[in-house]
Amino acid sequence: QVQLVESGGGLVQAGGSLRLSCAASRNIVSINPMGWYRQAPGKQREPVAAISIGGSTNYTDSVKGRFTISRDNAKNMVYLQMNSLKPEDTAVYYCKLLTPRGPWGQGTQVTVSS
Repeated sequence: QVQLVESGGGLVQAGGSLRLSCAASRNIVSINPMGWYRQAPGKQREPVAAISIGGSTNYTDSVKGRFTISRDNAKNMVYLQMNSLKPEDTAVYYCKLLTPRGPWGQGTQVTVSS
């Protein structure tokens, strides 16, 4: 069973930056699409960013130009660089293997203060 572990969340002021990391327990990052989701209090979990096997990326409109998804195949890591953070980015962020039954990580809290 593949496990995903996120890290890098925290409290940051609006306009600041954070980099989230997702560590995979097995060599899956290079051979599967990977993604980041987030869930704010009282809201449904939503997709934030995705990266394909070939390296193509997609972002939800609200983070385009501010967030960047990347991966390091050798380290089995996926990253989410978040710049120009806004209070509305406050949420628990989850890493996911983008296959039909791909696992979720446990999540990491990001809080952006105004």
